[in-house]
Amino acid sequence: MGNFNRRSIPFKYAQESLGQRIVGVMIKPVGALCNLDCAYCYYLGKEKLYAGQMARMDIQLLEKFTEQYIAANQRADEISFCWHGGEPLLAGLEFFKKAVSFQKKYNPGKQISNSLQTNGTLINQDWVDFFRENNFLVGVSIDGPQAIHDATRRNKRGQGTFTEVLKGIEMMYKGGVQYNTLTTVNHVSQDHGREIYLFLKSIGSYHMQFLPVLEYIKSGIVPPGTPGSQLAPWSVSSEKYGDFLCDIFDLWSKDDVGTRFIPFFESVLANYLGVPPGICAWCETCGNNVALEWNGDVYLCDHFVYPEYKIGNISTMSFSQMASSDILFRFGLGKRNGLPDGCFRCPYYKLCFGECPKHRFLTTADGQPGLNALCEGYKRFFAHTEAWFIKMGQ
Repeated sequence: MGNFNRRSIPFKYAQESLGQRIVGVMIKPVGALCNLDCAYCYYLGKEKLYAGQMARMDIQLLEKFTEQYIAANQRADEISFCWHGGEPLLAGLEFFKKAVSFQKKYNPGKQISNSLQTNGTLINQDWVDFFRENNFLVGVSIDGPQAIHDATRRNKRGQGTFTEVLKGIEMMYKGGVQYNTLTTVNHVSQDHGREIYLFLKSIGSYHMQFLPVLEYIKSGIVPPGTPGSQLAPWSVSSEKYGDFLCDIFDLWSKDDVGTRFIPFFESVLANYLGVPPGICAWCETCGNNVALEWNGDVYLCDHFVYPEYKIGNISTMSFSQMASSDILFRFGLGKRNGLPDGCFRCPYYKLCFGECPKHRFLTTADGQPGLNALCEGYKRFFAHTEAWFIKMGQ
């Protein structure tokens, strides 16, 4: 691939830049505040950004953001609010009732949806009723059977949380709440793909996300390119992550196509077909999903909440301005332009597009930076599944 192609702007991305881009937000109503102390959490350390301050979004800021966010996304068919943490339920039920009331107040007639990611330990009947009545899609973090889950997902007292999480899932199942599962793949779980998949089926999960835990540390977790950083001990091995995905794919493709949904597999198929994959990690460019902290600070991405990646604050800069800012546009384009030359010659480039920039810690054999640390694992998966995806695409 020559310099001309690398430096050019993809047509779709150029089109977006000419008008108001549709930008989603991962909302952190309590910042990094959490009632758990998971060994591998990439976000707990963000509390140091606001040391000594009570990390809770006030109602006035919530209303201001809601009004700005809806106004900025008038071109969208659906306006989605994504609540994240830390543990967002610590904001309290009244906070979310206010959030829904503000959405109704400023809604010009659009379809509005809410999704929320939780560790599941605080769910009670009041939450279940609220989620069901307001059509929340709830993602629950659970890493597998008890021995695997409790090895890393523990509370502040060092106790495993499996029993509490399972109780929360059962309550939502009985209460008619839409939910899915989010499972991290880390140094403990990386050899147990089949076991974890069958377990998730057994607890009624029909929509499963499997996210790799891969971080580099120096004095805490650091972004790609940090000199002197080292692979965190809780990270998944690249090759074993590839094997994990292959093991799950073999079970899913044999028995569960069309009944259970795994976003990664859907994204791979979309890229085979040349249609938008729906997940930023698997797009050619990114920059369409920012992170909003509890005090109104907006960062380029949930995985880049560092001072140098801050766009602004909604108290002094409108969300529309931030959504169309040059810094966000350049960050999104950098997803492609920051790749080593060898990636553009890879037969799987148009399936992975270099995956997420947060994982680009390696250098190539000829010394170019920006190689994804999970590259070998993804190649293993793409080679294993290629024939199936080609057939399915046809």
